[in-house]
Amino acid sequence: MRANVFASCAAALLSISPAVHAQSATEDIKAKAERLVSPLVDTRDSRLQVVATFEHQVTGVTVAPDGRIFVNFPRWTEDTPISVAELMPDGSIKPYPNEEWNSWRNGRMSEVSPSDHFVCVQSVVADQHGSLWVVDPAAPNAEKTIKGGPKVIEIDLKSNAVKRSFPIPADIAGPGSYLNDVRIAPDGRFAYLTDSGSPGGLIVLNIGSGQAWRVLNDDASTQFDPSVIVMTDGQPLRRPDGRQPLFNADSLALSKDGSTLYWQALTGKTLYRIPTSSIQDPDAASRARPETVATTEPADGLWTGENGEIYLSSIASNAVKIINPQDGSMRQLLADSRLRWPDTFSQGPDGQIYVTASHIQDSPWFHMAWTDKNFTLFKFMPRDSGTVGSRSEPKRP
Repeated sequence: MRANVFASCAAALLSISPAVHAQSATEDIKAKAERLVSPLVDTRDSRLQVVATFEHQVTGVTVAPDGRIFVNFPRWTEDTPISVAELMPDGSIKPYPNEEWNSWRNGRMSEVSPSDHFVCVQSVVADQHGSLWVVDPAAPNAEKTIKGGPKVIEIDLKSNAVKRSFPIPADIAGPGSYLNDVRIAPDGRFAYLTDSGSPGGLIVLNIGSGQAWRVLNDDASTQFDPSVIVMTDGQPLRRPDGRQPLFNADSLALSKDGSTLYWQALTGKTLYRIPTSSIQDPDAASRARPETVATTEPADGLWTGENGEIYLSSIASNAVKIINPQDGSMRQLLADSRLRWPDTFSQGPDGQIYVTASHIQDSPWFHMAWTDKNFTLFKFMPRDSGTVGSRSEPKRP
């Protein structure tokens, strides 16, 4: 999730008055105190199980058909030492596919090529054909893209070697772009991406030819909704200078048969869809029109369940909700106070759904320093029939 509204983050923070700094420091102390006592009052759901914890902020997770788990760490508020990693059975992480691809450092950017190193990885997705797909918007701290850096990388899971690199040219991923999430067509012919930068939009990548094109560029369906306020901990989420986050097209889901693509802006309350057949040709894509599926809430992750329902990560409620795309209704599956900023979903071969807690609301984007660094990967079994705490929400007007 990230839009280039954070492009001026460092400069803005430096320009904040001493009074605002003092106020922010006080609020940070309060936030840290609340996190210390939270175990006494937190809501817990026993279905949500801890898989692993991490020292650095995690966003993406994917589980391959053989059960291997991969995660990624964006280069946002720190120069993270590993961008893409395989989670080992003992809970440790191993740079993937190797240390060289993970050797980019902001302090050495003049020495390392951005085209064949991970600059700022946003998401990882394993397909059903033995490949891991890595999305690198190449925009450290969600600021301007590094020239020659935006790319999609395909890694062969059998040889653990990079199979193909798909550079995304500047006319598709410009200076304000932030490639966000990706889904691979079941037949392996196309990759669909969201761009949560400026302007927001969708991107289609023809995997055979390597050609990419933008879809619904600057369309209302891919832009933030100015009427929406992102809420966390019962309060509007704001930066130290008072600005709220304005994130464009972010979360993404693909129907199991690959015929329908779903997405929404993080700073939004509307889930959209479009037939993938209408965007698989650049000329036809220019005439494509989205359809409204449901009225939702700010969310960072979407996932298509086995029965076609859409899982949604509820930022405000630290929860997982389920949308019925047939009638637009939404119900809560589970809520847990540990699930701070549920970010990305993936489903394992055993049916369990994995989700990361990226703690974005606790980060230096919104505080003077981190207030909670319990970066965690969870999993749960997607059963909600008759469970305690589940509730239905009617379709909203």
